[in-house]
Amino acid sequence: MNDSDKKIFLITGVSSGFGHAFAQAALGAGHTVVGTVRNEEAGKRFETMELDRAKAIILDVTDFDAINPLLERVEEEVGPIDVLVNNAGYGHEGTLEESPLSDLHRQFDVNVFGAVAMIKAVLPSMRKRRVGHIVNVTSMGGFITMPGIAFYCGSKFALEGISETLAKEVKGFGIKVTAIAPGSFRTEWAGRSMVRADRTIPDYDTLFEPIRQARQAKSGKQAGDPSKAAQVLLRIVTAQNPPVHLLLGTDAVNLVREKIEALKNEIAEWEIISRSTDFLS
Repeated sequence: MNDSDKKIFLITGVSSGFGHAFAQAALGAGHTVVGTVRNEEAGKRFETMELDRAKAIILDVTDFDAINPLLERVEEEVGPIDVLVNNAGYGHEGTLEESPLSDLHRQFDVNVFGAVAMIKAVLPSMRKRRVGHIVNVTSMGGFITMPGIAFYCGSKFALEGISETLAKEVKGFGIKVTAIAPGSFRTEWAGRSMVRADRTIPDYDTLFEPIRQARQAKSGKQAGDPSKAAQVLLRIVTAQNPPVHLLLGTDAVNLVREKIEALKNEIAEWEIISRSTDFLS
């Protein structure tokens, strides 16, 4: 790799899952990776991956006031960020009625507000330099829904919409935006990383209990390979015209296609009613 091709990545949540795989692939390709971690021990583990090019910073993405000063220090000590990968996030499982509102606040703080705060911190430099790539890790749950993950899907729908709008706003500055929407991958999303609301209402047992049990049984056996997703990331950030939305995984492609087809049919069925609300000219 030529020096001109080397990039500085900022990846949130590099301790495990997609973040770890993304960092490993970028380091392996010769790039520098600044990775956010939650504590010093995790930071030391991360920096042993590559002594010269793996830089750990301790950051909770919901500590919004800490982000800008920390990023200013990173730019001074490491260099301007070429690629931001908003990977930090987690899943929330629970029917809407059974889940406390505080769970929704926390879900959006991490999955949406944290990502946006990171974007706002890197955008001024990218805009001035007229270059940069923002990659937001969303989910097929940003397109489709399943009972029991309303808060999670809501956060990922939000990040998909924000990503698409941002791409239009910054296109003229040479900044690219891609929302990566994985399906089921072998990460800790359905395991230790998931917050599960307590069950309190028996009326939901028949619907929800089989879903919860199936998700727990599938954890660790998903079809998606994070290391292959990481190689796709490297391909995206070097592409001349990267996609704004990119599904990852056969299940994501199939389920989103089914959703689009169902939506098309519903629009057609109700089209006359939809058009009936216009003023008559």
